[in-house]
Amino acid sequence: MMDDVVVPPGGHWGRIIPAGHTLRIVDLEGRQAVDFLCYNAARPEERYNAADTMKIAGSIFVSTGVALYSGLGHKLFTVVEDTCGYHDTIGGCCSEESNFVRYGVRGTPNCRDNFLRALAPFDLGRRDIVANVNFFMYVPVSPDGSMAIVQGRSRPGDHVDLRAEMDVLAVVSNCPQVHNLANDYHPTPIRVAVRS
Repeated sequence: MMDDVVVPPGGHWGRIIPAGHTLRIVDLEGRQAVDFLCYNAARPEERYNAADTMKIAGSIFVSTGVALYSGLGHKLFTVVEDTCGYHDTIGGCCSEESNFVRYGVRGTPNCRDNFLRALAPFDLGRRDIVANVNFFMYVPVSPDGSMAIVQGRSRPGDHVDLRAEMDVLAVVSNCPQVHNLANDYHPTPIRVAVRS
């Protein structure tokens, strides 16, 4: 095991994961959204591309067998195990600004600020934050195109395993959102582990 940590509610995490190693993200108590971004560790301008990932997978949901692609058509990670089955690709990350627009509140903890903290040690910043994956977050889309952030479907102990297809920088925001059902209005800890 290269790394095995519990990330507190509202916390962040980031590290470079060598090719062939597996990143496991565990929802310890259930219904906890985990915002996730990844980059080619050698050239971080190559990063996760949500649109290409969805087009290649043919689905807006990420699950076992789906690869997370860069905008250059390279696999960054492949989902090799998933006990939940519902991971969002369209909802993006919360921010202080979007929380104000949606909920009328200022100064809220948020995933964009967490991403900035996780990316800073790697000399990356705001311009490096793109549309992200939200593990364990359920965002259904109706036939009329409407979408909603609803209560997550993950149970305590559910996990997703991602195999690195190259040396990848991965960053996580353990979502601090308390104004919608993504975290059941109650953020909880997660576990992040890297193994060879």
